[in-house]
Amino acid sequence: MREIRLEKVTLNVGAGEAGPKLDKSKKLLEDLSGSRVVITHTRKRSTFGPAKGRPIGAMVTIRGARAREILERLLQAVDSKLKPGHFDTNGNFSFGIKEYIHIPGFKYDPDIGIIGLDVAVTLTRPGFRVSRRRLRPGKVGKKHRITPEEAMEWAKKEFKVNVTEEVEEMW
Repeated sequence: MREIRLEKVTLNVGAGEAGPKLDKSKKLLEDLSGSRVVITHTRKRSTFGPAKGRPIGAMVTIRGARAREILERLLQAVDSKLKPGHFDTNGNFSFGIKEYIHIPGFKYDPDIGIIGLDVAVTLTRPGFRVSRRRLRPGKVGKKHRITPEEAMEWAKKEFKVNVTEEVEEMW
């Protein structure tokens, strides 16, 4: 029951507005994941930002064996180096890739241009379903939650990730 598993990998590109930039973001995520892309919309009305309900970005969620394959390639794009600040209090971690051309196996596409993306990795343990189930949802106990230190050890063991305080910029 203490085994940590990879639940999903979520890829996100914030375009900022509808139009050609959003279409390019959508094409990039489709090429990268091979899955259907979802358009994200703004949630709140702001005085200076776009109105509520406007398309603002694109995202895709990948699960299972495909998520593991894609995560290996995405970690290679950042040289398998992460900072401790990339891990949150629930044991999940996320990182950014400045340009998609750094991902192994991807070449520059003039139709897309240069776009970066965010990668969010969600980890679980058996028994986490109790917090999301429909009938009688419960809480995951403190000792059963994933700590950032456990997530770092898992990433080191599974993907040979180097967690260091300083990550030098490649670009």
